[in-house]
Amino acid sequence: MDTRFTLLGPFSFRQEIKKSRFIATAAPVADEAAAKEFIAAHSDPAANHNCWAWRCGQGYRFNDDGEPSGTAGKPILAAIDGQALDGVAVVVTRWFGGVLLGSGGLIRAYGGTAALCLRAAETVALVETASAMITCAFGDLARVQARLGELSGVQVRDQVFTDTGAVLSVSVPKVEADRVAQMVRDVTSGRAVIRWDD
Repeated sequence: MDTRFTLLGPFSFRQEIKKSRFIATAAPVADEAAAKEFIAAHSDPAANHNCWAWRCGQGYRFNDDGEPSGTAGKPILAAIDGQALDGVAVVVTRWFGGVLLGSGGLIRAYGGTAALCLRAAETVALVETASAMITCAFGDLARVQARLGELSGVQVRDQVFTDTGAVLSVSVPKVEADRVAQMVRDVTSGRAVIRWDD
């Protein structure tokens, strides 16, 4: 599988093309609802057009907001996909400057503004994770916690104490799942139970 990336945080880029002002604003989004919220918050009602696109996994949407069909939203989505980004929304706002750009010019202006914004923004690789519950006795707990803390990308999300020990809810990079399971078995001599979520 190809590595996908997302943005570390919101980012904006502005440029003028034949007297029209274009501002692209991009940000990481968790899902469709977050993308819609971002688009609503970053669309300027005083502008001529607020064109947008977002991608979250297999889900995506785009909108030309009154520009000729296929000249704005699709090029913005192409900029997102062209940089292997996921969980990202982009709004490109245009204030018309009086010069018509034509279909090709609009595609280049919207797609180009989005692409320049995304290229300049800081990105981070998305790592596919697996979740597990580790049940261990008090006598093994400190060792398990210490070893989990040494592993890159492993997060202990929750810890619930029982009468005999604790249940740890962990998130692990999928590529490390077998190694983590083996480590838990090794440091507890097989006493701890690790159950992976499907």
